[in-house]
Amino acid sequence: MEVNLVTEGLKFMVLGMVTVFLFLILMIIILHFQAKLINKFFPQKVASTPSRPTSAQASSKKDDKALVAAITAAITTFKNSKS
Repeated sequence: MEVNLVTEGLKFMVLGMVTVFLFLILMIIILHFQAKLINKFFPQKVASTPSRPTSAQASSKKDDKALVAAITAAITTFKNSKS
């Protein structure tokens, strides 16, 4: 009896690919079920956005204006010193 190694190799390849494919499908199904279960018992809280700017945001705007003024003064001084 002669064994064709190419045919046997193809059989093992197909068997391995089917096994991996079925495992991945099973894993996807389990992960979807797990996500639904976690969302059911531990729902995510929605963060509310503040309607007024906080003091940190207001001071950041002041700092930005001061920074722009400093950069403008530096550029003006640099241009005047070149002339």
